[in-house]
Amino acid sequence: QAQLVESGGGLVQAGGSLRLSCAVSGIIFSTNAVGWYRQAPGKQRELVAVIISSGIPNYGDSVKGRFTISRDNAKNTVYLQMNSLKPEDTAVYYCNVKYRNTNYWGRGTQVAVSS
Repeated sequence: QAQLVESGGGLVQAGGSLRLSCAVSGIIFSTNAVGWYRQAPGKQRELVAVIISSGIPNYGDSVKGRFTISRDNAKNTVYLQMNSLKPEDTAVYYCNVKYRNTNYWGRGTQVAVSS
């Protein structure tokens, strides 16, 4: 069973940056895709970025060119570097891994961007 723990959220002004981290345990991290999702109040959870085992990333349209996902297999950790933050990026950010046909989620970390 996978355990995921996010960190790095906070309050930042528009145009600022934050770096989120997600530590994953309980699975063979290096062979699994890992993703970041977010959910704003009153909205559905949406994909932010995902990175597959080879390191190839994929991004949601709203964050392309501003966010970068990366992974450190030696530390079983995935990162989300968020630059040029906008108020519409305000949400709870969740880490996700699908392992043996089961989706695992962290508890989330709050990101708030003020205008």
